[in-house]
Amino acid sequence: MYTIFAILIIITSILLVLVVLVQNPKGGGLSSSFGGGGGNQIMGAKKTTDFLEKATWTLAIALISLSLLSNFAIPRENTEDNIEIKAQEQIDNAVIPNLPANPTQGE
Repeated sequence: MYTIFAILIIITSILLVLVVLVQNPKGGGLSSSFGGGGGNQIMGAKKTTDFLEKATWTLAIALISLSLLSNFAIPRENTEDNIEIKAQEQIDNAVIPNLPANPTQGE
């Protein structure tokens, strides 16, 4: 499930970058090449700048939402119990050099 969210986040990010790069802050981007100066309408279609602005906001909101939702899809273990068990296993399996096998007491 997390892989699906990761792929969607990557696709959304790439689309958002492309939409932002198509825009020109001085008004000479993709919108001016289609309609010219004033109208920006082609055969009754909406303004290109309005479409690009709506696409930018939609993709930005989708990216934030996917990022937040992906947090719930991250695979997790029962961390509190597993950390203690793993730590104890590591301690038990650790080799401590230079210690006698049977220490004698009282000498």
